[in-house]
Formats: sequence, C-alpha cells, structure tokens
Amino acid sequence: MLFFRIGITLPNEPDTNTTYSTKNKHFEFIKIDIADREAMASLFQTHQFDAVCHLAAQAGVRYSLENPHQYVEANIVGFLNILEGCRQQKVDNLCFASSSSVYGLNQSQPFKTSDHTDHPVSLYAATKKSNEMMAHTYAHLFGIRCTGLRFFTVYGPWGRPDMAPMLFADAISNNRPIKVFNHGDMSRDFTYVGDIAEGILAILDTPAGSKDVGAPTFDPRHPSPETSSAPYRLYNIGNNSPVNLMAFIRTLEAEFGTEAQKIMMDMQPGDVASTYADSSSLTQLTGFTPNTELAEGIKHFANWYRGYFKK
Repeated sequence: MLFFRIGITLPNEPDTNTTYSTKNKHFEFIKIDIADREAMASLFQTHQFDAVCHLAAQAGVRYSLENPHQYVEANIVGFLNILEGCRQQKVDNLCFASSSSVYGLNQSQPFKTSDHTDHPVSLYAATKKSNEMMAHTYAHLFGIRCTGLRFFTVYGPWGRPDMAPMLFADAISNNRPIKVFNHGDMSRDFTYVGDIAEGILAILDTPAGSKDVGAPTFDPRHPSPETSSAPYRLYNIGNNSPVNLMAFIRTLEAEFGTEAQKIMMDMQPGDVASTYADSSSLTQLTGFTPNTELAEGIKHFANWYRGYFKK
C-alpha cells in the first residue's frame, strides 16, 4: 500500500519532511509531488499495483480563486501522471476522488450522477470535472476500470484546515469569531470520514464493469452521464441528509460547550447554497450507505481535536 499526500498541512503539524515509519510491512509512505512526471513514472515502474486509489489533490473552492495554477498542476497534470502510470504498467483498477462541487449551478436536488455537470462555478470544480472526463477517455481507450467518487463535505478527525469544522473549532477554542457565509442560509450534506473510507474500500472491491448492478444500458444516441460503454462509473458518497449551516454550528457549539461569536458574511464567489447527495447507486452496487449522524460525527471530531491540539 502506498500513501500520497500533497498540498495542505494542519496548523501546528510536525515538519512534513519528517521520515514516516510503520511496523506494518504492507505499508510504505513515499513523499512525491504527483505533478513530477519523472518521479511518478519511476514509482509505477518500481512497484506492482493491483489497484490505485487516488485521493491526492489541491482541494478547496476559495483557494482556487487565489492560486489557480496550483490546481492545474496538482489536479490536471498530477492526475494525468496517475492515468499514464496505470496505462504503462497495466493497472486496470483505478478509484479516484471527485467532488460534489462538479454539480455547480445545478439546483435540482438531490444531486444524481445522471445529472449533467456542465456548469461549474469554481476552477476547483472544473478540474474535478476534467478528472472525470480524462478518466473516461483512458477507460475507453485502454480498458482501465475507472471509478470516480463524488465526495460531499467530508469532515472528521484529521480534517482539512480550510473547511468549516476545523476553522470553527479553532475559533471557538481560542475565543475568536467565526465567519458565517450567506448569513447562515446554506446547507451541506456533511459526510463523516469513516463513511467515506468504507465507501472507498467497497468500490475498490467492485471496480467498474465487474458488477454493474442496476446500471442503465448505455445508448450512444442518447448518452447519459451515469453510464458508458467503457468500464467507467461515477458514484456520490454523501450522507443523503443536508444540514443547515446554523444547525451545524449549534451542534459544534454544544460539543465544545461554548457559543461561537458570529460575523455574518455574504456568499463567497464559487460557493453554492446547498448540496444534497443521492447515493442510491452506491448502495445498490455495494450494499453500503453512509449513515453516521452529524452529532456522532462531530463528537468524534471534537474528541480528536481536543487531543491533537491539547485543548
């Protein structure tokens, strides 16, 4: 098993140049920039992979407004290196992370993989949409079984420092105000990281084309985004239960025992008002349904946060 990581570190995290070690002989940590073409080619040449789970990316909507080149380098060039590695070394099972952000201007909810995703509202979303299209091309041309997973607002221990749970927890713990965008009139389909991990493992065991339970027949005269003649599939992984932003904040306040100071803000460019996943096709294929309630997930997150930051 290889683990890749790029882009974002936690506040007060140990130096990322630290040598990582493990007693598990089946695990190896290799620190590589996935946009490094030669290094990635060498990695695939020196290791034999039965499957690749690609989760490394430059994530986040707002940062893509500030540093667009980083998104193209990591998400487009880096993903091409992954695809080429799979092609050259004949790895035929690729699972990769996409995002709910690809739904863009679509307001038909819940979001379904049969929906068209041609109207992204951030460069981040556009790079993820590009990943899906690139993967489909490689599935069609080279027979690589590619499965894209659209994650919906993942939270939990070791969460991204630029997302609301970490930002809010840090502010509340240090008696600083939080920024509440769109004056709180937003909702997100918060999905606990443990559910995401379980969904990924289920998909790795069921690569595209091996068990397309319930998949509609591909009609080239009327092509649907959710199917293909190539070994390629897309799935949502979301909790199927949107939560209003103010309700989320109240849950976090209850767990930390402190009411947050709130600064009400307008909607940020690139954001959407609501996300809501239809994960039924994932359940139909694997039997797994994300179902961790927000209160339970926030409790796990808060316990980790207090332990990690010694709060």
